[in-house]
Amino acid sequence: MQTDLTYREALITDIPQIQFVRHAVKENILSNPELVKDSDVENYITRRGKGWVAEINNTIVGFAIVSTADNNVWALFILPKFENKGIGKTLHNIMMDWYFSQTQETIWLSTGTGTRAETFYRLKGWEDTGAYGNQEIKFIMTHQKWKKIIRS
Repeated sequence: MQTDLTYREALITDIPQIQFVRHAVKENILSNPELVKDSDVENYITRRGKGWVAEINNTIVGFAIVSTADNNVWALFILPKFENKGIGKTLHNIMMDWYFSQTQETIWLSTGTGTRAETFYRLKGWEDTGAYGNQEIKFIMTHQKWKKIIRS
């Protein structure tokens, strides 16, 4: 079976599959799945920022959403069976390149402490700024640092 991995901008019609991916993760699980409504996803991919999906054979296996309104990474998730294949890294880079093409404002994100996501962001050069909320850590990335990372 051939697998065609493609990346593209997220569409409103992708929201059901985006939600499926979000609810399938093994880390950074939503305490209440109703906390992130379809209308929230739509708002973030059409008004607050932009999103991208990774598809294999027309099935979304990962997505990333960034908000220029809030200067933050709103979401980056991969279906567990597609982790460690470079999909998250590619989505991250597409998202960050787009974000910094729109603004030079420092971007932030938060993720659970002791998770693979924490390790991922550290390896991508994000700066740890300390605790955020309950059992989360906050990271930032400056435009200047991103420019250095993409040149190396």
